[in-house]
Amino acid sequence: MSWSPNSWRNFPIKQQPTYQDQETLKAVEEELSSYPPLIFAGEARDLKEQLAQAGRGEAFIIQGGDCAESFSAFNADTIKNLFKLLLQMSVVMTYSSGKPVVKIGRVAGQFAKPRSSDFEELDGIKLPSYRGDIINGIAFDETARIPDPKRMLKAYNQSAATMNLLRAFSRGGLADLNEVHRWNLDFIKDHPLGKKYETLSCQIDKAMTFLGAAGITSNNTLQLRQTTVYTSHEALLLNYEEALTRTDSITEEWYNCSAHMLWIGDRTRELTGAHIEYFRGIKNPIGCKVGPSMQPNELINLIEALNPENEEGRLNLIVRMGANNISNLYPPLLRAVKDAGKHVVWTIDPMHGNVEKSSTGFKTRDFDNILSEVKQFMDIHEAEGTIAAGIHLEMTGDNVTECTGSASSPITADTLGDKYHTQCDPRLNANQALELAFMLSS
Repeated sequence: MSWSPNSWRNFPIKQQPTYQDQETLKAVEEELSSYPPLIFAGEARDLKEQLAQAGRGEAFIIQGGDCAESFSAFNADTIKNLFKLLLQMSVVMTYSSGKPVVKIGRVAGQFAKPRSSDFEELDGIKLPSYRGDIINGIAFDETARIPDPKRMLKAYNQSAATMNLLRAFSRGGLADLNEVHRWNLDFIKDHPLGKKYETLSCQIDKAMTFLGAAGITSNNTLQLRQTTVYTSHEALLLNYEEALTRTDSITEEWYNCSAHMLWIGDRTRELTGAHIEYFRGIKNPIGCKVGPSMQPNELINLIEALNPENEEGRLNLIVRMGANNISNLYPPLLRAVKDAGKHVVWTIDPMHGNVEKSSTGFKTRDFDNILSEVKQFMDIHEAEGTIAAGIHLEMTGDNVTECTGSASSPITADTLGDKYHTQCDPRLNANQALELAFMLSS
């Protein structure tokens, strides 16, 4: 079947806004189409190869970041804290496993959010749902909730600034293994978990001293002073994604240049839908959420649609079942894919299946349930003789109180409101994310 960046427009689509001003929408799409790419095709190919390594058990993936990026909370410190947290988690996992860690941020494009309902109601007033800053405003008033296509331009500009900063951090000295102590976030330095990380840092210092004595230093070895953080987001708003889809000058293939990796959500993965149509034509490594409603035959058909050539590293299946469901629902899917001989990369999203409402009214997630789903995922793969390739987390490097539990961050229902800052769903804070990394590495 023929494909083009706009062929998705001929298919039924879900989770999209209704723009009132079609002329402005068209003008914005044309303007975005003229903007420079945010990533380069060669970088996406590099990520695909690293995902293939993870799928073979030769590396491990840590993918994490905000539930939904915000225009109002955009600042350098937030980006830096997420970068440092990814480095901390990676060094913990690498030191314990001896495997490289593929670092992928939910950043520089994670602005659109699927919603369970098209409308929200408060005090008898019914308004369109908030769908992320790229579409409309979070304030509960009629003007803010009108979808505005010009928001796509602001999302692009913020993503470009974020990419610039991530590249600067990655190559400008902060990622140097001699700076491993500086990765410890200020608000956890004096915490037992921060002290545990400092102990690990001292062990790395000794290793670096040994390497230096052997003549291997960060001055003459690029891998010791630089790193790569790839970007990803859910490609929900296809108007934006189409505008940033470009032909690679080397291969003449189509790449989405808004992020290194894009994924399809559990609500938009219909085989006859617009999102599958769009994704099948881009050459980026791609992901797809696998939720409780997925059936084995459906999953095989989806894999064949998205990865017809059965390429390693092409398709990342992101499992999101919930701690109470994964042991029953996941093994039949895993066995079906294994028996069919399909090359996929299996990662676990322990966040989306474990959302609950606290007694104080806040949407939250309990750390014990998150940890339980991750452990069950790992155990299932061990039993089946397959590879658990990584984790996918909604997390922040900031000191928030959005998820309950964990030994490092004993947040209760009563203290959720202290620093509950998320735009949409609750995130692990830096303590909780780092604790999870230490527990997985033990």
